[in-house]
Amino acid sequence: MTAVKSAIPKDVLDSLLTGYQRPEDLIGEGGLLKQLTKALVERVLEAEMSDHLGHTRNARVTNSTGNTRNGKTRKTIKGEFGEIPIEVPRDRDATFEPLLVQKHQTRWSGFDEKIISLYARGMTLREIQSHLEEMYGTEVSPSFISSVTDAVNDEVKTWQVRPLDPIYPIVYMDCIHVKIRDSGTVRPKAVYLAIGINMEGEKEVLGLWIAQTEGAKFWLQVVTELKNRGVQDIFIACVDGLKGFPEAIEAVFPKTTVQLCIVHLVRYSMNYVSWKLRDQVATDLKRIYQSVTAEDAELRLAEFEDKWDKTHPPISQIWRRNWYRIIPFFEYPPEIRRVIYTTNAIESVNMSLRRITKNRGSFPTDESLLKLFYLALRNISQRWTLPIRDWKAALNRFTIQFEDRINPV
Repeated sequence: MTAVKSAIPKDVLDSLLTGYQRPEDLIGEGGLLKQLTKALVERVLEAEMSDHLGHTRNARVTNSTGNTRNGKTRKTIKGEFGEIPIEVPRDRDATFEPLLVQKHQTRWSGFDEKIISLYARGMTLREIQSHLEEMYGTEVSPSFISSVTDAVNDEVKTWQVRPLDPIYPIVYMDCIHVKIRDSGTVRPKAVYLAIGINMEGEKEVLGLWIAQTEGAKFWLQVVTELKNRGVQDIFIACVDGLKGFPEAIEAVFPKTTVQLCIVHLVRYSMNYVSWKLRDQVATDLKRIYQSVTAEDAELRLAEFEDKWDKTHPPISQIWRRNWYRIIPFFEYPPEIRRVIYTTNAIESVNMSLRRITKNRGSFPTDESLLKLFYLALRNISQRWTLPIRDWKAALNRFTIQFEDRINPV
């Protein structure tokens, strides 16, 4: 590798570092970096003023209006190294518009990004305030931090209505429960998350919705919104038994197959089983959903009924009642069934969201929660750089099975 030459001459650096002994001399409250930043900013502002007036300080006035310098205005900029007091030159006509530090600007953009990054990781306003004071010697109020994070609200709204792809072979839908203040009362609300797998096998968060009243009407609104944003077809929708969702998606996308999440179904079944018997029941349920065909699975279900119905009748009743929503994945080869019958793709996301909300008792508004989840999801999705596992096999199958829907005549 070729060494990168310093843009600052060595003798200049040596001169600047004369007397440097401790880290505080460099990055402390009155350290070199702060002083150098202040000096450079003020030098640039003076150069901007000279360019605006057409003459340097104390030089002959050459502009047509006779405009000249008129003192300076003091302001404080918050940045990576704490607060930096600077002096901004003024002109008599008040027409000078600085570019480096614009009017009403009180912080560097990187400072805002630091606040938003900390917020997205689940830190509360008070925790961010303490962190900034400890790391940068900058004291900012919780209301100031809130105003910085509120700047993404318009971004959230734009994201929530952005156009979507015409086809998503698979869409997973799941929810997380969070406490939100509503009309003066804190109550749990369900926050629903939809993740689509696009034609390249990449995960994409399609949207976030807070259910005020869960049911078919709510889900019809969600699915209609997806269609209005450009979705023309969904091959398989994998859900956890959300009330009213299967009917809603079939009303808007009548060709879509609704697959109940097997993992959720097994977990729900375990609610009826004592800890001592859980392993046995789970093993017998696994024989059902790991069968070779749907017909074989039904035989295993019958065996399960013979063995467990006397002591645990609700389990087989649940499986029988939802059987036609359970068996669609049997139409596919074993290597791609797991892609279809579990919402694991969304479970890991929900785990991350729960982690960032664990330090918060409740959220003051729906908007504050959506803001945090949007920022957190933006961070999470940056790690989605590869297609999901076994995607090529799944896509080959979809291309054959849904040829007329992928390439309509």
